[in-house]
Amino acid sequence: MSPFEVIISPHITEKAEMARVQGDTLCFRVNPKATKTDVKHAVRSIFKVEVDSVRTARYMGKMRRQGRFQGRRPAWKKAYVKLKPGQKPVEYTQV
Repeated sequence: MSPFEVIISPHITEKAEMARVQGDTLCFRVNPKATKTDVKHAVRSIFKVEVDSVRTARYMGKMRRQGRFQGRRPAWKKAYVKLKPGQKPVEYTQV
C-alpha cells in the first residue's frame, strides 16, 4: 500500500485539535486494513517527521434509514500518531 492509500484524511474534531496543540499528537482517518506500522511509515514519508507511537481505534458503521429502507454506513478506522519530542508541528487543513 502506498502512503496515500494508508492515510485517507486528517480527522479534525475538537478532541483531535486539542491533542495536536497540546501533545504533538495527530489524528487521521486511515484505511481499515492498515496496520500501526503502515501508518507510522506513511506519516514519516508524507510529513517528513519522526513518529514515537501509533494508537488505532476501529469504529463500526452506524445504522441509517431513508424512509422504509435501512442500511449501514461503512466501518472506518482512526489513528492517533504521537510525534517524537522536538519535531516540527504539522499543519494541515481539511479539504
